[in-house]
Amino acid sequence: MKRKPVYGPTFEEMLYPERIDPAVRQRAIDAMKEDILDPVNLYNITWKGTDNRVRYFLVPRELTGVEPNIVLLYSRDFPTGSHKVGATYSVAIEKQLRGEIRPGEHTLVWPSTGNYGIGGAWVGPRMGYDSLVILPEQMSAERFEKIAYYGARVIATPGCESNVKEIYDKCKELVKADPERVRVLNQFEEMGNYRFHYYVTGNSVIEAVRELGEKGIGNGRTAAFVSAMGSAGTIAAGDRLKELFHETRIVGLEPIQCPTLSYNGYGGHDIQGIGDKHVTWIHNVNNMDAMMCIDDLECKKGLQLLTDPVGMKYLAGEAGIDETTVEKLSGIIGISGVCNVLGAIKTARFYELGPNDNIVTIATDAIDRYRSVMKALSHTYGKMDRAKAVSRHEGIFLSAKLDYIVEGTVENRKRWHNLKYYTWVEQQGKTVEELNAQKSQEYWIRQRAMIPELDAMIRAARG
Repeated sequence: MKRKPVYGPTFEEMLYPERIDPAVRQRAIDAMKEDILDPVNLYNITWKGTDNRVRYFLVPRELTGVEPNIVLLYSRDFPTGSHKVGATYSVAIEKQLRGEIRPGEHTLVWPSTGNYGIGGAWVGPRMGYDSLVILPEQMSAERFEKIAYYGARVIATPGCESNVKEIYDKCKELVKADPERVRVLNQFEEMGNYRFHYYVTGNSVIEAVRELGEKGIGNGRTAAFVSAMGSAGTIAAGDRLKELFHETRIVGLEPIQCPTLSYNGYGGHDIQGIGDKHVTWIHNVNNMDAMMCIDDLECKKGLQLLTDPVGMKYLAGEAGIDETTVEKLSGIIGISGVCNVLGAIKTARFYELGPNDNIVTIATDAIDRYRSVMKALSHTYGKMDRAKAVSRHEGIFLSAKLDYIVEGTVENRKRWHNLKYYTWVEQQGKTVEELNAQKSQEYWIRQRAMIPELDAMIRAARG
């Protein structure tokens, strides 16, 4: 049965929610508390709070042991608890505008290792679509629970975070079985993901560092943007930052256990949401300045330090961090967020940045997705105590090592680019000509230039 299409915010309105019609904005703010399943919550896809200020957290130097300001934009207050909902909406709205998907006619398939799938499970039904998430079976139990709650179905594929090929294979199988109905919205391929983060996330970062500068913190610019890659959507914000602040270094992160870009490596790991064992189509690798690898176990142990009551007591006591700050951090960070903070610390040390420099990174989700992972960690390594807290603070954060760092030389950028061939040309149907076009920054500039046109189309469709 055909349904009337649902249209939400423009890219401009996701960046500047104060420009949303005031009545709609107020309805959305109310619905965030009263009914998260109400489609009006599409207008809550923004990095900003009800005060129209960017939600960020200044990571205390007592935790990091480095001089630069590590600025953490956090996703907890997006409708699904992760900024990936912005990518899912952007991909869906672009396809709906072009007539490639229609509610009531098509089933949307969301290939994911977690937060994009959760975003699809929320966005799809809100826009009137039957939705199916493809997710590795070893992802946290909380991920599967959220997908079901938001009204989508799920297929669990073999393996862990880095088993993306199995997801792709399942998508192909579904399309072959019902090509008229099934539409795959692939975060690793769709440029709506890139555009959301370039424009909405990138410009939100600019507002955050400028606000800090007005407060006398930092120089109002970005010295580095650090992000682990899953789909490589988030790291597109670095392209916007480098446009404005030319000195910005874009630093990508991946697990030591699966160092694909760093060493052509492979393997399983448990930094859920990153390290997917291939180079994604939407990743502008020729604009990258470095790749760094982070240990997945250190990320999980670090998260336990930040969120376990015993660890929090140590941080707010002996470590000298304000108790309110400890409490805040514990509620806004997950495993990949810890990975990003550790990457920011390594970046600060490697580039020898100073107290006036800003390193910006992202907390993709929060602890609510990882209680089961923390429980399993305690079962394996024992419950948190003071000795573990001291050891993890000093060993993981204060003594972060400068190993597994690969700089973005001309040679390495060519290698990163060439790795796309094996997934996208051999397996996913792209052409060599399309791949070669991505070598030029003009290709990426054209992708970004489409945003005003898309916004005009959304406004016209809304009437």
